[in-house]
Amino acid sequence: MVMGLMFLSETAVGILGNFSLLYYHLILFCNVYTLRSRDLILRHLIIANSLVLLSRGIPQTMKAFGVKYFLSDFGCKLILYIYRVGRSMSIFITCLLSIFQNITISPMNSCWKDLKGRAPRYIGFSISLCWVLYMVVNFIFPLYMLSKWNSVNKTDKRDYGYYSYTDHDIITDSLYAALFVFPEVVFSMLMIWSSGSMVLLLYRHKQRVQHIHSIKVSPRTSPESRATQRIVVLVGTFVTFHTLSSLIHLYIAIFSNLIWWVVDTNALISLCFPTVSPFLLMSHKSTVSKLSRLCFVCIKN
Repeated sequence: MVMGLMFLSETAVGILGNFSLLYYHLILFCNVYTLRSRDLILRHLIIANSLVLLSRGIPQTMKAFGVKYFLSDFGCKLILYIYRVGRSMSIFITCLLSIFQNITISPMNSCWKDLKGRAPRYIGFSISLCWVLYMVVNFIFPLYMLSKWNSVNKTDKRDYGYYSYTDHDIITDSLYAALFVFPEVVFSMLMIWSSGSMVLLLYRHKQRVQHIHSIKVSPRTSPESRATQRIVVLVGTFVTFHTLSSLIHLYIAIFSNLIWWVVDTNALISLCFPTVSPFLLMSHKSTVSKLSRLCFVCIKN
């Protein structure tokens, strides 16, 4: 019951936050807003995180409340397919957001100067291409997923509550590592490097501002600096939760005897980033207030 309430709360808060932020972006764009590359990236990140919450949070909540055998073989594969596509895209888009913001705030004499003008033109194409690639690649692995209704020998399956899967051969495991694990490691390293670079740029900018302004003057932080700070916090949060989830997942993969509280803890941690990310992207004085005004106008009309 406690685990079910935790999954239910996490999923409900995450869906509410992501849908609210997506609604804010869509309404603002349709009315008075011009599309920026960073906003396009954020919209795809919201969609990817929503897929993760819906495909992982709802089944885990039902399992925790004792609902068994609610997925057919096709339903099991479909849910896991959606989860893996959403998770892969969430990792890629978070990395893309971090690198794009790093390029945006970099000085004109940096190594990114040639990409400043060209990068926005390739954002939409890059995201669309990755959606297609991950949707195609993920077709391979749901074929190994088995529902509880499947008649495969129990000794060949690992039970995860609402789905189970058979042990793979070394070729399948190697292919999975090459197509999913290795890119995730590369994206994580790029995010760490990009975030460190942005922190250094912000620190140098702050030092220059302190030299320009007198001690009595307190200059306001620019919108770009505030956006960069939020993205750095977002990336740091992602890397933290993703690292914890990967370590627990590695433990589960190595040991054949599953410990249920470890499996549930891993599921909870894997949903933490999609849940908190929309709130990290909101600012108290801008996004929340504008969202409230937009909701009021829509209700009034």
